Parts: sequence; C-alpha cells; structure tokens
Amino acid sequence: MELLSEAICFAARAFDGARRKGDGAPAALHAMEAACIAATLTREEAALAAAALHDTVEDAGVTREELAERFGERVAALVMSDTEDKMRHLPPSQTWRARKEATVERMRRSEDPGEAAVCLADKLSNMRSIYRGTRERGADFWLAFSQRDPEQHHWYYRSIASALDAYADTAAWREYDRLIRETFGEDDAAESGGRI
Repeated sequence: MELLSEAICFAARAFDGARRKGDGAPAALHAMEAACIAATLTREEAALAAAALHDTVEDAGVTREELAERFGERVAALVMSDTEDKMRHLPPSQTWRARKEATVERMRRSEDPGEAAVCLADKLSNMRSIYRGTRERGADFWLAFSQRDPEQHHWYYRSIASALDAYADTAAWREYDRLIRETFGEDDAAESGGRI
C-alpha cells in the first residue's frame, strides 16, 4: 500500500489550506473520505490512490503528466476519468450542465471497475456533505455553488446512481441512493404521487 500512502500525502499537500465549497471543510478530508469509500468497492491499489487524488487535477493545479510520472499511467487515467473539463473560457454557471452530462455519459459507457469505484467514492462523499449541509443551512447551502438550483444537482446525482447501478448491491451505492432520496425528497414525492 505504499502507492496509496504516497497518494494520500500528495493529496494532503496539494490541498493544504484549501476548503470545500458548501461546508467549508478542509479539501484534503474529501480526498481521504473518497479513498476510504473506494476501499469498500475495490482492492486495486491504483484505484484507491486515484480516489485520494481524484480532485488534484481539477482543483489543485496538478497536471495529468505529473500524476503519471509520480504514480503511474493507470492512476493518472483513473484520476482523469473523474476529472471534468472545466471549460475555463466560460463562466462555470454556463458550463455546469454540459460538464455534468459528460461525466454521466462517461460513467454510462465505462466498463472499468476502477473508474466506477473512484466515481462512486467521490460522489458518495459529495452526497454526505450535501446531506449535512442542507440539513444545517437549508436552501442557503446551495449559494456556495455556481449551480444553485438543487433540482439540477438532484438530476446529476441520480443520473450517476443510474449509470453505476451495477454496484447497487454494495453498501456504498445503497448509502448514496438513500442520501439522494433523503436530500432531494424522492420518498416524499413518491408518497404524494408527485414526479421527480
């Protein structure tokens, strides 16, 4: 597990002082939580390392080449499978839906269990944060994000769950599904006959 230890240390340094949108928690904690979740889904060390590193390219200015050189091509490829093209030439609010659609489509097409583990670990960690944040701050929680419409987030996280439904028998997927239902009121809508 030397690769994983190295990845955890690298991620902690890359995110030193950075905070997460929404809950303000240290960004390094999300990386660690994602690695822990991934460990319930796979024993592939490259996937566990990638789960710890998954936001380093997108949010910490690390390059794919740097990851490949330090951790190997497999880790770099897995990180990139969970990295959005931020389309930095446009405001984030204008690109949010396109970026999320690309992620959903990539996960629908993927047959790589490592990619699925990294994605599900990342999204479950996100949903835990969203669940806590919406319970603590209500609608104000969404003000920290470029996409402030909770229904758009609902569409995205539910679409990821559908794309990864081959993992529906895992504790991670079941928790993810439950948090989506509870956060976005799917159970309430179903009971009242409403549509999601």
